[in-house]
Amino acid sequence: MLNQKVADLRKDYRLASLDEKDVAPHPLQQFDKWWNDSLSSEIDEPNAMTLATSTANGRPSARIVLLKSFDENGFLFFTNYESRKGQELAENPHVTLLFFWKELERQVRIEGTVVKADAGISNEYYNSRPMGSRIGAIASPQSKVIPDRSFLEEQVDKVVATYEKTVPERPDYWGGYVVKPQVIEFWQGRSSRLHDRILYTLTTEGSWKIERLAP
Repeated sequence: MLNQKVADLRKDYRLASLDEKDVAPHPLQQFDKWWNDSLSSEIDEPNAMTLATSTANGRPSARIVLLKSFDENGFLFFTNYESRKGQELAENPHVTLLFFWKELERQVRIEGTVVKADAGISNEYYNSRPMGSRIGAIASPQSKVIPDRSFLEEQVDKVVATYEKTVPERPDYWGGYVVKPQVIEFWQGRSSRLHDRILYTLTTEGSWKIERLAP
């Protein structure tokens, strides 16, 4: 049954527009422009992105992760390789990332495949994290069922005691993934739900085709 209090929630988007003639020829250049816009707009955690994965038989799941870097190689994030998403990425490397910057009335959707980041990159980032985060990466059996909060706290205490006089090294089961994009869509909200959607698709020749999608 339709819940009218929910159904009546709406906002008319009027901040900006997006046209094929105005976008960069390469999607990473366009993403960099929008990324800098998000930083200058002081959006809270602009690097927060939805990561959608699926099992080998197509059962999907999604969660928020944090972008840590992007360049011509792809989009980098870190996680526990033995977590649910890590297991799904091992079964099926096809993923989607989604950024939603509501203050700018913008979305960016990225489809691609993942590869594990080089160990050196994972080590460098792990060693740059606050000590509590490094301890937590070792202590938490991410995505596994645990009996209660005290179990997790006890695991943390054990790890802290283990590394009382030494610095913890990155565990083998924790590290980075790089999403190599094949499709990137830039979405700019427009009035009356007639949004601007510009799609970049990687061709077999290695160039990017730019098209407009209907809203």
